[in-house]
Amino acid sequence: MIEFSSKGRYGLRLMIELAHAYGRGVLSLAEVAHKQGLPLGYLEQLMARLRQAGLVASERGIKGGYRLSASPESITIGEVLRALEGPIAPARCATPQGCRREPVCPSTLVWHKIRDTVAQVLNSTTLADICCYPVTATPAAVLQGDECR
Repeated sequence: MIEFSSKGRYGLRLMIELAHAYGRGVLSLAEVAHKQGLPLGYLEQLMARLRQAGLVASERGIKGGYRLSASPESITIGEVLRALEGPIAPARCATPQGCRREPVCPSTLVWHKIRDTVAQVLNSTTLADICCYPVTATPAAVLQGDECR
């Protein structure tokens, strides 16, 4: 099973909130935490990674907060997930570091194909693409025990 950690899942939700607010000013992390039901302290850690990757910008002051550094149409899901998770690969042999068995392992081809297919989807999907995805409930209405949390 390929599964992204909470860094990637929560960070993507954070970026979607910023995409919704794009062009209308900044959002505080407290607003995002409340709206998405996520821990503020964890969002602060994620935001540091996103800032370091150049995906978000901050404004200081009493009305400060965060905003996307570029339009939602120009930021891909792949950029967001790599900033938060590092290289995206289903197995070590499909990472830049590789594996010592790679030259003699027949399954390497499969792992590389999976990596490349996942990367193609993530790199061709932007924040704008998923911002308009219809949702049936507000995050606050979702059960706290939901595994997608």
